[in-house]
Amino acid sequence: RRRDTPLFWFHCASLGEFEQGRPVMERLKREFDCQLVVTFFSPSGYEIRKEDIVPDLIVYLPMDSKKNARRFLSQLKPDKVFFVKYEFWPNFILETVRSNTELYLISAVFRKKQIFFRWYGGFMRRLPGLFKTIFVQDLASCQLLETINVSSVLAGDTRYDRVMMNAAKVKKYTDIERFISGKSVLIAGSIWSEDADVLFPLVNTLGQEWKVIIAPHLIDEDTIRHFERQLTTSTTRYSDLTPDANILIIDNIGMLMNLYQYGDVAYVGGAFKTGLHNILEPAAFGLPVIFGPHYSKFPEAAEFIAAGIGFSIYNEVSCRKAFDDINRLNLSEKVASFMIQHTGATEKIFSKIFTE
Repeated sequence: RRRDTPLFWFHCASLGEFEQGRPVMERLKREFDCQLVVTFFSPSGYEIRKEDIVPDLIVYLPMDSKKNARRFLSQLKPDKVFFVKYEFWPNFILETVRSNTELYLISAVFRKKQIFFRWYGGFMRRLPGLFKTIFVQDLASCQLLETINVSSVLAGDTRYDRVMMNAAKVKKYTDIERFISGKSVLIAGSIWSEDADVLFPLVNTLGQEWKVIIAPHLIDEDTIRHFERQLTTSTTRYSDLTPDANILIIDNIGMLMNLYQYGDVAYVGGAFKTGLHNILEPAAFGLPVIFGPHYSKFPEAAEFIAAGIGFSIYNEVSCRKAFDDINRLNLSEKVASFMIQHTGATEKIFSKIFTE
C-alpha cells in the first residue's frame, strides 16, 4: 500500500462482474497514479483473473462479519469503493460508510423479486440508500429504486465499452482464415448439449457455402465426442485442423472472442440451461445473435430482441426460422449501429464521480 497515491477498491462477485468493472479500472489507471484492489467472491472469477495486470492486488473478500470488515478496511484505507452489479455485503457496506469513504455501485441491475422491494425487506432495504451514487444499466432499475426512495443514474452497461475495446485489438488466425476460405460462417459459442440438440439439426442441413465453428462450453473429451456423433458433415478439431472440413470444433479455451471476427451469424449458448453466455462479444463484430429461451436475467438480451438483432428460439423449427430471417435481413450494419449507441457508460460514471 503506497500512502502517497489514491487507492480504489472494486468488489466483483465473479468473472462477469469483473469484466463490467474493468473499463472503469482501466480509465482510472490512465487518469491517475493510483493503486487498484479487486476482491472476488467466486473462485471462477478469482482463478481466471488472479494474474490480471490491471489491478495491483487481487484477493478474495473475507466473510461478511463486522470484525472482518473493520480489519479489511483499516488495512486497505481505500479512497473510493466500487461494488459491481448486485453485490450487497451488509457489514462491508456499513463499515465503508462509517469510515466516510465514498461508496458506489456500478452497472447495477435490479429486479422486482429482490428483497429490497419486498414487504419483508427490512434491514436489507436500507443498503441501496447507503451508496453515494448507484449507476444502473436500464430504466426499469431506476424506476424500481424510486419505489423505495433511492435515486440512481442511468449510465448503461460498461460491458459494451469493454467488448468494443477488445474488438478493436482483435487477434488474427491465419489457419482459421484458410479453413473459412471466403465462405459464410456460423459461429456457435459456449454451447452446451441442450443447445446442440436444437442447433445441430440446422447445422447438418447447411450447404457447402457455409462453414461452422463450434466452441463448446466444456472441452472435455466426452463432450466433444458427443458433439461429433451428432454432426453428419465433415468435422475437424482445432488441434488437428483440416481446412477441407465443413465444421470446426474448438478444443481449447481463450479463442472464442477473437473468432467472432470471422462470423456472419452467431449462436450463443447457455439459455437452454442455467444462463445465457456473452452475446455482446459477437455483436461487437456486427453479428446478429441467436440464443435460447431463458434470458430473463440478462437485460441485454431483451434489448437485442427489441432492436431486431437478437433472436430467442425454443426448438429446431424456431432456430431454422431465426437463421433464415437473419440471412434475409442482412443485419450487420444494424448490429454495429446498436453497439456504438450503447457505449459510453464508463465515461458517464467517470464524469459523475470525478468532474461534477
